[in-house]
Amino acid sequence: IVDLANFLNTMGADVRGAGTDVIKIRGVEHLHGCEYSIIPDQIEAGTYMVAAAATRGDVLIKNVIPKHLESISAKLIECGVTVTEYDDSVRVSCDRRPGKCNIKTMPHPGFPTDMQPQFAVLLCLADGTSIISESVWDNRFRYAEQLTRMGAKIHVDGKTAIIEGVPSLKGAPIRADDLRAGAAMMIAGMVATGVTEIEEIYHIERGYENVVEKFRSLGAVIERKTFPDEDKKSHKNAG
Repeated sequence: IVDLANFLNTMGADVRGAGTDVIKIRGVEHLHGCEYSIIPDQIEAGTYMVAAAATRGDVLIKNVIPKHLESISAKLIECGVTVTEYDDSVRVSCDRRPGKCNIKTMPHPGFPTDMQPQFAVLLCLADGTSIISESVWDNRFRYAEQLTRMGAKIHVDGKTAIIEGVPSLKGAPIRADDLRAGAAMMIAGMVATGVTEIEEIYHIERGYENVVEKFRSLGAVIERKTFPDEDKKSHKNAG
């Protein structure tokens, strides 16, 4: 929202208060063209950061603004993950079982609700019991059922999820219920033993460009399969 407001103001708009609880827009007679660099997607970057930690890898993520990732980095560090910031990149490495931590989602600049499904996968493997409190959206824990199929221990009570860490997850047929849950399922599949099949992947692909190729370039064993029914769903949801 802040970046959108900055973009519009660069075109001559009068938008004030972006990043606060109240945004005021004063109409102008016209907007003009401009050149503008869109900020990197912090949720996409955060997803790869958590994937690196969950798989106990060592990944350098380029073209990011480290300051925009501070809430994610802070929780990874709390879990014992090493996060090194550079000017326009971050390096995430983990060589041991992550530790527990508690998360409460908040509006920007707090911990983003769009990162809690992915982080839940990391906490499913953590040493200890973690608590996730969702304060932004309802029905944000639908993914818990899918992770439970893989051996995770998650108890959901309203807007709170209590996660008891387990040593490992096992592959299973699962479903991507929405975009961020789908990203979480991909991470879970990469850390699980055995084969994991994820249905409804069109959710994932509308928010992550070339996600399969990017994970494969990091060493993940992922194969995308297209079935006739899936194509119909993709076209239906494209509108």
